[in-house]
Amino acid sequence: MPELIFPGPEGRLEGRYHPQPGKPDAPIAIVLHPHPQFGGTMNNRVVYNLHYAFHRMGFTVMRFNFRGVGRSQGEFDQGIGELSDAASALDYLQAMNPNSKHCWVAGFSFGAWIGMQLLMRRPEITGFISVAPPANMYDFSFLAPCPSSGLIVNGTADRVAPPKDTHTLVGKLREQKGITVTHEEIEGADHFFRDDETHMKPMIDLVQGYVRKRLTETSR
Repeated sequence: MPELIFPGPEGRLEGRYHPQPGKPDAPIAIVLHPHPQFGGTMNNRVVYNLHYAFHRMGFTVMRFNFRGVGRSQGEFDQGIGELSDAASALDYLQAMNPNSKHCWVAGFSFGAWIGMQLLMRRPEITGFISVAPPANMYDFSFLAPCPSSGLIVNGTADRVAPPKDTHTLVGKLREQKGITVTHEEIEGADHFFRDDETHMKPMIDLVQGYVRKRLTETSR
């Protein structure tokens, strides 16, 4: 998978890009990593697994390091700059795939918060995946209205982003008309879905099942 250096708002950003050879109209997806100040990078296990899950489903996929992480230039910017980084990454992905009909954003933890903000800015995003969104730490009230349908997944034993806060977020989103927010929980999983067989694999299977189903539908 080719390494990628592309221009961001504060200098170059480092990414990984996985195209679908011979499919110029393949759907595209961007995957966003957890908090940079707590060891989050694009090679996080959840991000890595989401990346390959989308590629297996026929997507051209990109993940990248936010500013100040790995070889990406700049410094952590409390989410404001990171949202700009995500917008630049999506611009780059779209420029390389101008014939793509579907555009998805997936994020884990801090990356889920950034992904949901990107959703508000970019009407062309047709679906989202939010894994363990930290609704206890960040304000998600900007999702009014939430512009597209998506899937929220969390573990029942998550102590970083407690399930009760996720339930509150899902409840608010489900009050909105015109979109469908699907919510799934992985029994016994912590924030990081540490156990591959009992937590990570079922989570990825859920994501794949949801995305495959959505790709056969025409509505948002």
